[in-house]
Amino acid sequence: MEIVVNGQARILEHPLSVAGVLETLDVDFAEVAVEHNGVVLPRTEFAEKMLAAGDTLEVVRFVCGG
Repeated sequence: MEIVVNGQARILEHPLSVAGVLETLDVDFAEVAVEHNGVVLPRTEFAEKMLAAGDTLEVVRFVCGG
């Protein structure tokens, strides 16, 4: 199944949750905000939100600086 992450198409061999996709990208959940199909997703829903073909994720990392 194909999804889009930050504008790039990705093929998933089997259904994954948002958390599963973030794990494959080696992303720390505490350092990101995720938009799923245009809606900001609470971190508490990362593990339960299953992705479907054609879904879009935007993953934004928080950066601290001065």
